[in-house]
Amino acid sequence: MPMSFPSAAAPTLETARLVLRAHSVADFAESLALWGDPQVTRFISGRPSTQEEIWSRLVRYVGHWALLGFGYWAVEEKATGRFLGEVGFADFRRVIEPSFDGMPEIGWVIAPHAHGKGYATEAVRAAISWGDEHFEGARTVCIISPENRPSIRVAEKCGYREFLRTTYKDSPTIVFVRGGPQD
Repeated sequence: MPMSFPSAAAPTLETARLVLRAHSVADFAESLALWGDPQVTRFISGRPSTQEEIWSRLVRYVGHWALLGFGYWAVEEKATGRFLGEVGFADFRRVIEPSFDGMPEIGWVIAPHAHGKGYATEAVRAAISWGDEHFEGARTVCIISPENRPSIRVAEKCGYREFLRTTYKDSPTIVFVRGGPQD
């Protein structure tokens, strides 16, 4: 059975350099630029997202918080307020074997202009810290393309370990896990 928490808006989290906050309609243009960038999407979908897909993503982020009590945050640089990307937990109901329905799935994406500065690791650690308080030690997962070495490094630095290799949407995929019973 999937985890469910009281309906909530995304809390604001702060790190030394970042603010993780709720998404708003005002984030649409930045999200459009982020997800429309082939460098961002090459390991995720293999193609830039359409405006319609990005709008659905933004609404889905807010819906996760409203329905499940967890979701994604917009990530911005504290010093400048510049939009850097998105990080958070979701229940996407993926059709993948083995299923990880009911386990929060963490994901992150950082704009190319902010790559190589440690922002992804910092944002993921903040999200994990929040998750550790709210998921009561439950296992969380993430899926990453085996070719996406930077994201694999972020996952490993944040305590995720390779669990298994599978296929998702006809592409090789690594499932990483953190917490819960160790297999």
